[in-house]
Amino acid sequence: MRPVSSWGRLSAAPHTVVELVDVAEIASRVRGEGPAIARGHGRSYGDSCLNPGGTLWSTAKLDRLHAFDPATGRLVCESGVLLRDIQRLMAPRGWGLPVLPGTQLVSVGGAIANDVHGKNHHKAGTFGDHVRRLRLVRTDGEIVDCGPDQRADWFAATVGGIGLTGIVATAELQLCPMAGPWLDTEIVPYQSLDAFLTLADESEASWEHTVGWLDSTRRGEVRGLFLRARPAEDQSGVPPPVRSFSVPVTLPIGLFNRLSIPAFNALYYAVHQRRAGRRRRAFDSFLFPLDGIGDWNRLYGPRGFYQYQFVVPRPVARAALQEVLDIVAASGQGSFLSVAKTFGERVGRGLLSFPMPGVTLSLDFANQGAPTEALFERLDTVVRHAGGRLYLAKDARMSSAMFEAGYPNGAELRRFRDPGVSSAMSRRLLGS
Repeated sequence: MRPVSSWGRLSAAPHTVVELVDVAEIASRVRGEGPAIARGHGRSYGDSCLNPGGTLWSTAKLDRLHAFDPATGRLVCESGVLLRDIQRLMAPRGWGLPVLPGTQLVSVGGAIANDVHGKNHHKAGTFGDHVRRLRLVRTDGEIVDCGPDQRADWFAATVGGIGLTGIVATAELQLCPMAGPWLDTEIVPYQSLDAFLTLADESEASWEHTVGWLDSTRRGEVRGLFLRARPAEDQSGVPPPVRSFSVPVTLPIGLFNRLSIPAFNALYYAVHQRRAGRRRRAFDSFLFPLDGIGDWNRLYGPRGFYQYQFVVPRPVARAALQEVLDIVAASGQGSFLSVAKTFGERVGRGLLSFPMPGVTLSLDFANQGAPTEALFERLDTVVRHAGGRLYLAKDARMSSAMFEAGYPNGAELRRFRDPGVSSAMSRRLLGS
């Protein structure tokens, strides 16, 4: 056994790791090894890809591309393929993934299991909207081929199903035409939540990517930066190489604390306020700003960190976001990475897909133990009262009651569960 952590680094419990290297041998490798859970590249923040004291099926080496049709943009690949590698291979050919989350360092299987979304949800929906076929391997050896028009109930259970229906072996993805490596971008400072919501509404028709950063340390009125982008008309030239570095060690005391976070937020706002306006930027640098910092999760120190991401319906979003931000500011546990995004009207295909028409906010918190847990209890009350829910890909501590309130289809997932699959998250939320 060896210690394994998720991206939040909240624990490093021992696991038996079984490497899956051949899609044809998945059934024989996983039979009798459970209960276990598939794990891609470990970028989930919480415990959906952990099974403390048990087995993990690592899919990272299931990284082959099987077929690509350059006329239609259809790609068949294995579940361990990184989204980054698809982009690097296909972008020069004029194709790209329609939906990309905040990092490219996610496997196809992980993107499906969490039905990830990006800054263009209002245009493209979620990752599952662009999956045309899945091959699912069950621990009893059954093979389930499913898609939106083939065994659609199995497809809905697997997309966003946090890995509980079996192991995704291969997927057929519909790529979209990609104009080139450049985006026309704009930074617009704003001084209130109302201004953020207005900017979001005004931008959705003509801007493909929209997102807002905000300062969560200020009580009362909120200030922030609204970022938007669309494919550039001028695609000439080659973007410069992305500058990258890695955090070499885990800091003994986290970089983000009660004193440093307000200073970081003030500096970040000041710097980007001076950069307000339009400019052409490379696709990767706009969409994945943290991918150039290897192991950035180490900055939060040895106790790790939580990401708390929720969505609330649009009619109550203004009041709910203000209440959340007031609670966070009063707690002194403000977040440096505070990102807000409006979701479009499209509802995810999965039973447990996260997006709903409304507004989502993600906040990072250094793990301070009991004070952080107490903060989350207060935030949960606001989110639940507003009819919202928490994002399973980021969660490490929500209660089963909170899960049931936010995901009423959770009970339906049970009939598709693979009895040989279990995770720390499934035991916490579903009891097995």
